[in-house]
Amino acid sequence: MEDYDARFRLYLLKNMKALLVNTYDISGGAARAAYRLHQGLNQLGVTSQMLVQDKQSKDPAVLLQSQQSSFRARLRNGLDSSPVRLYGRRERTIFSPHWLPSRNVKAIDKLSPDVVNLHWVSHAYLQIEALARLKYPLVWTLHDMWAFTGGCHYAGDCKGYEQSCGRCPILNSGREKDLSHWIWQRKHSAWQNLNLTIVTPSRWLGECARASTLFQDCRVEVIPNGLDPQRYQPAEKSLARSNFNLPSDKRLVLFGAMNAIASTRKGYQFLQPALQHLSRSGWQDNLELVVFGSSGPAESQPDDLGFKVNYLGHLKDEAIALAYAACDVFVAPSVQENLSNTVMEALACGTPCLAFRIGGMPDMIEHLNNGYLANPYDIQDLAQGVAWIVEDPERQAVLSRSARLSVEQAFTVRIQAQRYKTLFESLKASV
Repeated sequence: MEDYDARFRLYLLKNMKALLVNTYDISGGAARAAYRLHQGLNQLGVTSQMLVQDKQSKDPAVLLQSQQSSFRARLRNGLDSSPVRLYGRRERTIFSPHWLPSRNVKAIDKLSPDVVNLHWVSHAYLQIEALARLKYPLVWTLHDMWAFTGGCHYAGDCKGYEQSCGRCPILNSGREKDLSHWIWQRKHSAWQNLNLTIVTPSRWLGECARASTLFQDCRVEVIPNGLDPQRYQPAEKSLARSNFNLPSDKRLVLFGAMNAIASTRKGYQFLQPALQHLSRSGWQDNLELVVFGSSGPAESQPDDLGFKVNYLGHLKDEAIALAYAACDVFVAPSVQENLSNTVMEALACGTPCLAFRIGGMPDMIEHLNNGYLANPYDIQDLAQGVAWIVEDPERQAVLSRSARLSVEQAFTVRIQAQRYKTLFESLKASV
């Protein structure tokens, strides 16, 4: 009888059904990370599906929760964020109340998974109170801080999530019982008895989650995201440059993200003066900047670097890989960052990376080994990092080889998926 029970348990584990829930399937950094995991799990024999609000891929294992027009989705998101608009002096950054009722639970119950893996579920996709109705082992992969804050996705210097939020600096609120406290209180009331495991891609976000009042008693695992090293790999630099009509006789600095120039969190406001400093220091004839994720300069930040800026616009995966390979250094001067997809992709393409020593950047960038970690928000150190990487071709070649090796050893989707598979199996076996 014991042998039969053991064989039956093994059969159940081998037929693991995982459901990944994300607002989008391939649009945005969190979606791309979740979709890569979904593909990796299927390659390991796990039956993985994704449930999304907005589907753009043609993958039959990605399921739409319900058919709705893009206009209706925008209308719903606007309605969900309507309480935020009461704070007219707030910072213009995403802040998510998640108060609208959602139909996720019925859709998930129909699929009857063994484990539900939540990812980024904002833009009115999953109501806070709905989590308590999910009667499955829950694994929540955090791509930002929203899950344990009172509504913000990145808290900056604020530590309100270590208490109960309120007096929210992003809302520019002086009231203790403001919208952020209301959202935090709803989470605290609804999530007390959840069968919940938290996964963070970076050590920094794991430390934040453990320090939060909402997740301080939860199991928190750190599992880095991964990518396909065959899709992102080094390419012949001259061929990559010719693809974008980039010069062959310049040292090229790459910068890119969604809304690259306009997003203050991505840090172009630091990169611009750093490059101006380099231009004044004698680099004006040797450097050019390459930007993806933007088609031109922001009105508030016109190009004034002392050398040319090449805008590549919005690129797909294959083109982004070529852009990394074409350049000598990728700079990610983010103010706050979890585990940057762009840094991981650049390293995989053999492009050394430069960032501030913040968030999850030290998880991937090994200072003076595969890139450079500048002191936080120090413009001169950022400029020094660019010069240090590009000024010596032999050093740059060594950094390039180390960059690729660091991804092969720690950040492939196979490594990531295997760790999730082990976690899912342990949770299923304990039910």
